[in-house]
Amino acid sequence: MTTSLADVASSEAALRAFLHGLPGVDRVGADQRAAMLGTRSIKTTAKAQAIDLAISMVDLTTLEGADTAGKVRAMCAKAVRPGGQAPSVAAVCVYPDLVAVAAQALKGTGIKVASVATGFPSGRTSLEVKVSDTALAVAAGADEIDMVIDRGAFLSGRYLKVLEEIVAVKAACGAAHLKVILETGELATYDNVRRASWLAMLAGADFIKTSTGKISPAATLPVTLVMLEAVRDFRAATGRQVGVKPAGGIRTTKDAIKHLVLVNETAGEDWLTPDWFRLGASSLLNDLLMQRQKLATGRYAGPDYFTLD
Repeated sequence: MTTSLADVASSEAALRAFLHGLPGVDRVGADQRAAMLGTRSIKTTAKAQAIDLAISMVDLTTLEGADTAGKVRAMCAKAVRPGGQAPSVAAVCVYPDLVAVAAQALKGTGIKVASVATGFPSGRTSLEVKVSDTALAVAAGADEIDMVIDRGAFLSGRYLKVLEEIVAVKAACGAAHLKVILETGELATYDNVRRASWLAMLAGADFIKTSTGKISPAATLPVTLVMLEAVRDFRAATGRQVGVKPAGGIRTTKDAIKHLVLVNETAGEDWLTPDWFRLGASSLLNDLLMQRQKLATGRYAGPDYFTLD
């Protein structure tokens, strides 16, 4: 890609021409490749390494109306010491009003505090509110902001509005990283997923994220494949690397390892690090810990061995 961001975003027509000029996605091919990679079998030492890597990539998440400060502090303690000799997770993700609680609990641990913002999960609020929501979360101690795009604007072809909102939220992030949630379950086609991925990256996203976890389907292997191809091609075209975060519906160790295989075979080893790949999850961590213990001892833990999240 030789077109500069300024040129691409110079008008609605220019941005639409660029996004619709991207290569189309072969839906059958994407489905089949994702399914094929999902059958890869990883055993023994490699599986143990994959489990620890997956744990280190988890964004441990609670986004419920009943969330309390006590629940967040307990989750942060688990994030630091998940169990046994397992590594710490990458981040804890909470609503903006609980960022300060998480930031205090995680101070000095190296674990990031992530916060959803911008009218999560719908994204249906004014730009002023989105920017304020972001700025308040960062001021409270958020290291990462997970914003949602306006899917209504995207699906009606108002691409420039979506881009300008991402640019404004990115500016409000300051030093915090910005993860842009595409909500792929509402985008209908893989072509739209590719366009939304490029749109977010052109606007300055540090990560692109599949879902809020509130819409089904959420993270699927074919959608993650399309997004991984997008970040790979974007780096080849611009020299800038962008991370990927599938979120929603990733509940088992098998699911997590399938995603790691997908990363390795699609984007490459450069993305096999928490700096560039995350797994948004709440229940996944316990399954990873159970499988980790099974490999170490030959026995599964009882159902009350790990804390419930």
